[in-house]
Amino acid sequence: MSAPRKSVLVFRELPDDQLARITALHDVTIANPRKPPQLAAFEAALPQAQGLIGSSYRITPELLERAPRLEVISSISVGVDNYPIAALQERGILLCHTPGVLTETTADTVFALVMAASRRIVELSNHVREGRWDRNIGEDLFGWDVHGKTLGILGFGRIGQAVARRAALGFGMPVLYHNPVAVDVPELAGRATHLPLDELLQRADIVAATLPLTEQTRGLMGAREFALMKPGAIFVNGGRGATVQEPALLQALDSGHLRAAALDVFAVEPLPQDSPLRRHPRVTPLPHIGSATHETRYAMARLATTNLLQALAGERPATLYLPGA
Repeated sequence: MSAPRKSVLVFRELPDDQLARITALHDVTIANPRKPPQLAAFEAALPQAQGLIGSSYRITPELLERAPRLEVISSISVGVDNYPIAALQERGILLCHTPGVLTETTADTVFALVMAASRRIVELSNHVREGRWDRNIGEDLFGWDVHGKTLGILGFGRIGQAVARRAALGFGMPVLYHNPVAVDVPELAGRATHLPLDELLQRADIVAATLPLTEQTRGLMGAREFALMKPGAIFVNGGRGATVQEPALLQALDSGHLRAAALDVFAVEPLPQDSPLRRHPRVTPLPHIGSATHETRYAMARLATTNLLQALAGERPATLYLPGA
């Protein structure tokens, strides 16, 4: 006997072949609530939805109450801060995410930001584009070496470790890291040192954050923390925007205490048009592209689809989110 078909709400576009995997087994509604013409269809589908798959849309406890039949949410992301964890646990709704498949790509992005801020890549590219390169550049446009500098990494999960490998093994950078516990990474033995936050900030030439957003990390980097960093240090954020108190970061940049910042994530996304971070001369901003390559986004969609189908079949999903794990 074939398994019963269930109702699935797809709230972000999927590759055709992954969508076909779902439609072969279940009844599907496609409605992206971030697109105003599709919001009504999304809301109308909630009462019957037994599975949700998508990303980049906040599922509130109030919205969850409108989905009484829901069994699983499969997020096409590694971060889960868009979902009401406590409410999901209370109702026994599974939450799946996509760790692992985006590790190396996101680490590439973080290290690209380290390079861009240190060598002033975007600023100097614009110098050429805007027709201002009419002689050899002077010292006022010189950048700063990356190789050999001390890199401090906030958060030492998969992505933090991948950044550390690039830094230590590729650029000869001493690596310091702050994490709730020390992590044994054999290939980084003798090259990565576990430190309390304050000591790391005081010693690192470049600080790169790869933190998830939790109650412990929300607003972690504030005025006190930025003041602890070395004069002329560089700050990079490739984790979650809300781990940083952005007014404090701006003050540290405006005062000249920090040399530069490179940011792929922000407290509010997309970054508001009036945000000073958009055009600040010491900031290199990106539109949250950490995992945004064709290969990685496809791998994330494929894993999210697998998670959804496993959950709806009563099986344990490949990458079930477990709070505290």
